Amino acid sequence: MTKKANPLKRRSFLKWSAAGLAGMAVNPLSGTRTGDLPAAAANPQKKDVVVRTLGRTGLKLPVVSMGVMNSDNPNLIRAALDGGIIMLDTAHGYQRGKNEVIIGEVLKGRPRHSFIIATKVPAPGRDRSTGAIPADAQAEPFFEQFDTSLQRLGLEYVDILYQHNVLARDQALFEPVLDALQKIKKEGKARFVGVTTHGNEPEVIRAVVEAKIHDVVLTAYNFRQDHRDEVRKAIAEASRAGIGIVAMKTQAGAYWDKEKQQPINMKAALKWVLSDPHVTTAVPGMTTFDQLEEDLAVMTDLTLTEQELKDLKMEMHGGLYCQHCRQCLPGCRESLPVPDLMRSYMYAYGYRNPGLARDLLQELDIPSDPCRSCGACSVRCAKGFDVAGRVKDIVRLKAVPTDFLV
Repeated sequence: MTKKANPLKRRSFLKWSAAGLAGMAVNPLSGTRTGDLPAAAANPQKKDVVVRTLGRTGLKLPVVSMGVMNSDNPNLIRAALDGGIIMLDTAHGYQRGKNEVIIGEVLKGRPRHSFIIATKVPAPGRDRSTGAIPADAQAEPFFEQFDTSLQRLGLEYVDILYQHNVLARDQALFEPVLDALQKIKKEGKARFVGVTTHGNEPEVIRAVVEAKIHDVVLTAYNFRQDHRDEVRKAIAEASRAGIGIVAMKTQAGAYWDKEKQQPINMKAALKWVLSDPHVTTAVPGMTTFDQLEEDLAVMTDLTLTEQELKDLKMEMHGGLYCQHCRQCLPGCRESLPVPDLMRSYMYAYGYRNPGLARDLLQELDIPSDPCRSCGACSVRCAKGFDVAGRVKDIVRLKAVPTDFLV
């Protein structure tokens, strides 16, 4: 369950933020920096915001943007924009559409050039578990969902439209979606187009370079990925080809443990990703004013301290983050979508969002006791997860009424 922000912390944050607002403005269209980040207001040395260019789009963005997926607090989103964040990242399916509606309300009255909006739409007929797209899939549902997203946001266009959750080369190169993205861009409904991926990332990123159509990639990238060096290489290749790189899943699950007694050092995890100069910006999820304040501080200082490097504990724990390597799938006798079930588990225990976890379970159409016919579990996880235990744990959410999941 999302933790309620302390009202005193919120007031202190707003006071802190307002103190420096007059000193900082970043025009995402021109990239001109006219001052300092609000966080620097309390710093007598007034560090500048770190701003990078998003590939060939030319957009100038602070290195920290906002992942809005888990946020249902419009005041938090307002505070993020007022605090210096420019890009908000959402999707057609987040909170069953409510997420885009909330953002649309927040944006009312704000100059259109003062913010960047990125949203996502899945390929038509896409298999939720494998990402596979039917060969005969037509683009009409893609157009319809995107138009609905525009209506929810109250916008005539978005800045970035992504094909959501691409897991393989053929999905990134699926011609009807490529044609749809180009048509939407030509019509002026999206300034730039791209794909998102949090599984098999190197293959997908290289497919984007091959397609020569996309402008941006939003990719999972964090210090817990076993294949992080390969992801880094693919990111560099795409960046050199002019593709803008945005990073997600930077917090690697948020906690080391299910009981949430060992939080990952969020600033350290974020700095680790942003230490890669080919990454323009990251979209960490924020649900509290504490998290927002912490993330804004990273905008002006990307230096990893010695203690932060120690806190990353690179190879010491399994944690909650599933890297979607899919090596587990052949071992499951019930052919369960194990990576998605592990993601649901992370949503519930890492992100503290059981509602989102339950929504994912509903989409996957998982039975209430999927492991009932198995004796010993034959699945082997590259991260050492107790897959059977986590599956049995998370599917219990299906029995909880939606009204109880806030």
